[in-house]
Amino acid sequence: MELTWLLLVATCLLVAVVFLLSDAKRHRRGLPPGPASVPLIGNLVWLTLTDGMHFLHTLRRLHSRYGPLLTHRMGSVLEVTVSDRRLAHAALVERGAALADRPEMASRELLGHTGAFSITSSNYGPLWRLLRRNFALEVTSPARILQFVQLRELVATELTAKLRREHTGGVAVGVRDAFQHAMFRLFVAMCFGEVLDELTVRGITAAVSDMMVYAMTEIDVFFFLPAVTTRLFRGRWQALQAKRQKLKTMYRPLVDARRQRKNKLQGAAGDDHPPHQQGGGGTTLPHCYVDSLLDMRLEEDGGRALTEDEIASLCSEFLGTGTDLPVTALEWIMAEIVKNPGVQKKLYDEINKAPSGSGKFSEEDMVKMLYLKAVVLEGLRRHPPGHIMVPRAAAEDVELGAYVVPKGSSLNVMVYDIGMDEGTWERPREFMPERFLPGGDGEGLDITGSKEIKMIPFGAGRRLCPGYRIALLHLEYFVATLVAAFEWHEEEGEDVDVTSEAAQVSIVMKKPLRARLVPRVSSL
Repeated sequence: MELTWLLLVATCLLVAVVFLLSDAKRHRRGLPPGPASVPLIGNLVWLTLTDGMHFLHTLRRLHSRYGPLLTHRMGSVLEVTVSDRRLAHAALVERGAALADRPEMASRELLGHTGAFSITSSNYGPLWRLLRRNFALEVTSPARILQFVQLRELVATELTAKLRREHTGGVAVGVRDAFQHAMFRLFVAMCFGEVLDELTVRGITAAVSDMMVYAMTEIDVFFFLPAVTTRLFRGRWQALQAKRQKLKTMYRPLVDARRQRKNKLQGAAGDDHPPHQQGGGGTTLPHCYVDSLLDMRLEEDGGRALTEDEIASLCSEFLGTGTDLPVTALEWIMAEIVKNPGVQKKLYDEINKAPSGSGKFSEEDMVKMLYLKAVVLEGLRRHPPGHIMVPRAAAEDVELGAYVVPKGSSLNVMVYDIGMDEGTWERPREFMPERFLPGGDGEGLDITGSKEIKMIPFGAGRRLCPGYRIALLHLEYFVATLVAAFEWHEEEGEDVDVTSEAAQVSIVMKKPLRARLVPRVSSL
């Protein structure tokens, strides 16, 4: 018994000494201020949190106490968070090369992708550049965007028809499911080159969503002592692996179909009459994301082709990040449009003045719709789908303001807080698209943040979201489509709540949007 007590006391003393040395070392190295932490466990405050919104609220309280640069620990992970736009620009743009990696943590393996094989989670280097360049050329280039015009028109027509069927008799119903199905229908076709039936699309939607939600809600335990928790909670790891395997099984026949089609086209290249390729309005598209993955070669790995697991990983990333954030943003924007009838009227008037006329518009018309662009930007400022960025890792000691972000630590940026800064925006809590028109405090905004940062819904610097252009296009296109087709009204006796939030994969409306839709005469 005496020996046991001696061992216990010795252990406690050792922990205390390590803690004191760690705390002293922190101050010597000039880390930003933050709450005291316990070795291995981190800041005790995180142990009391119950969900993602509590985590964000706690971070904001700590920033209000310690300032725009905050140091905190989650288990063994040291993280510095930034809530000031100028410091964010210094970190993400000016010192972007030193802060372009991803943190090495066990949870990265659980984010729904195959290890680090995705654009999002790859470290800054040859693989990341290859994947990002491929995405830019094969998905977001002007030629590829133009190639999917008919597909967008098809999906938009189906969406408005579905809403018209469901909103009969002036009864208000929820719209998020319709938004989600439309976005997945679009991205599944862009990914696999097939306009699939509704049942198949819904199956993929459910599987992708299930995997992402599970990854975001069940992996937080791995931030604490990952070497131990990955074994202690092995069931969670295995459950996520099973969900990923389910998706790979669903993808396999779709990828195989594109591989067979590719081989057939190559075999017919010398024929006088090669196989006919249908356009975006048909069942089979002439090009898709998977085609580019089948053609990709990893020069750093002997010029080999991608494996089945790697292709599945990139498809999951494409479908997951490509749909969840736009769907969330679209719901928030439409909620503000319902809440602000004056905004809705101005927007419809602009659409109605398009050269096509009578509530009809083309994507070419959208280029000149400044108020439409302002509405979308204001929605992203006021309700960014992600309130905090995916963390970056410091490849070296980085001076930031009067402090140092040490090599190997993680850095993150408070996206929501920057967009709500009263020093940058007039009445930031109000939904005012006019702020992005000439004379407003958001006039001429650079959404990439390369020159200055005022809002960063897509990040900034080297890790700027590669799909930001197509995300903006889709938001503008679907917002214009929905306003052109319907008058949007609040549910009788109910107020649309645009202040309450819930943390899922992204920050969604706690009370999902329900609206009463009245078809416009011009859309019938």
